[in-house]
This record gives sequence, structure tokens and C-alpha cells, in this order.
Amino acid sequence: MKKIDSLMQVVKFGLIGILNTVIDFAVLNLLMWIFQIYSGRWIILFNVVAFTLAVTNSYFWNKLWTFKVKDRREVSEEFTKFIVISVIGALINSSIVYSVTKFVNPIGNFTPEIWANVAKLLATGIAMAWNFVGYKFWAFRKGSN
Repeated sequence: MKKIDSLMQVVKFGLIGILNTVIDFAVLNLLMWIFQIYSGRWIILFNVVAFTLAVTNSYFWNKLWTFKVKDRREVSEEFTKFIVISVIGALINSSIVYSVTKFVNPIGNFTPEIWANVAKLLATGIAMAWNFVGYKFWAFRKGSN
């Protein structure tokens, strides 16, 4: 039964991750389109804004649905842990997006816009794995607060 519960957490986390990824990519692409910037320092700011909106959405869905944390006396401690994990995830995510768009030439006929999205996809997968482990075993761990 415990394996099924853990599997369901992974499935729920994945579904929420898809929603967050849509939010993340949509905001990033909107900002890149508005400002016509696809690499360099500004992409870090765009990525942080997009990631922040997605991770805020993630907090509420994961707290209430994935990890079913509904009654906590120490919400501020839980949220602080969530933010610490998420900020590290944002640093991982932004570092990858910046590095790939700045230092790696697009493969094939990818435009700068598509290449930025390839970088974002790679960054999202790595940051998502980090976030799941951190949320499950630290931020939303039952009995940890």
C-alpha cells in the first residue's frame, strides 16, 4: 500500500509539474517575445519571473493534493522550507537556461527562440527532480514540523 501511495504522489506531482511547466514556458516565452531577447543576462530575469509564478502554483497544489498537508501548525516553517527548495531549484533551472543559451550553439537549424525552449526543457526536468525530492523528504514530510 505504501508503494501505491508513493506512486500516486509521483503521478500527482507529475500532473502538477505539467501544469507548472505550461505556466513556466508560457510566461518565459511571452517575456522573450515582448522584449525580443533570447539569451544573456536578461533571460535569467525572465526565467526567474516565470519560474516564480509556476512554483507559487506548485506550492498550493502540492501542499493540498500531492502531499495532502491540510492542517499544520507550523505553516511558516513549511513554506520557508518549500521556498528554500524552490529557490535552489530556480538557481539550477536558471543556470542551465543561461549556460545553454549563452555557451552552446544551437544544434541543427534551431532558431534562438527554439534553442531557449530546448534549454528550458532540460532545465525543467533537472529542477523538477530536485524539487520533488526536496518537497517530499523535507518541506512536506509528515511529522517534520
